[in-house]
Amino acid sequence: MMKRILDHLTTAILLFNHDLNLTYVNTAGEIMLADSARHLVGVNAAELFKFSDPALLLNLQQCLSMAEPLVDRELLLDRMGHSFTVNLCATPLMINDQPEEILVEMQRVDNHLRISKEEQLLSQQNTARLLVRGLAHEIKNPLGGLRGAAQLLNLELSDPELKEYTQIIIAESDRLQGLMDKLLGPNKPPEFKVINVHEVVERVRQLIEAESTGGLTIVCDYDPSIPDIRADRDLLIQAVLNIAKKRDPGYRR
Repeated sequence: MMKRILDHLTTAILLFNHDLNLTYVNTAGEIMLADSARHLVGVNAAELFKFSDPALLLNLQQCLSMAEPLVDRELLLDRMGHSFTVNLCATPLMINDQPEEILVEMQRVDNHLRISKEEQLLSQQNTARLLVRGLAHEIKNPLGGLRGAAQLLNLELSDPELKEYTQIIIAESDRLQGLMDKLLGPNKPPEFKVINVHEVVERVRQLIEAESTGGLTIVCDYDPSIPDIRADRDLLIQAVLNIAKKRDPGYRR
């Protein structure tokens, strides 16, 4: 009856004598050790775990010498070229106050560790997503005020060159607003539209000149034969702007 119970357990049960020779292994233990009880019984623990974590054998030796149960976690067990992680519990069986046998329970934890790591990664991703959404909300609030102030200033200005700067502020505020909306809302595919690449480059030129620390000369040489392309205007502006920032040593970062 006891053997039937042990053979139906999913935990590997091994019994070692005082010399650490295996005297019993249940069905789950046979599966874990990739061999039958007929071949395993009588094998010494040193031979059984010779390619595994040294802590496996050390725990059994300490369990005998200290006559106390030992628990160890996440030990590497290598059998027949297959490695996996186990938790181990070793319990001395006492006869006349002396440890005569050791009952060993081993359980594979690879799946548990993988699930735990995946849950940790999901938690980190959720935390990062919440931080990004919170930051996007914080950015959106001053953007509205910035755009409104630029519009009022634009109405007061009469110099066309100064108006160009306020129009840049308004346009960039709208672009940033769109980026924040994408961060806050569900991920959307790029909005492909027919655009003129010269318009994109010209907008980047205006931004670079507006924010440059000075001493920067930009020479425009546009090829009118370049046809319109289908692209997401805001993403393309951001891509060209990133390239320009890296190539302009005078750009204020």
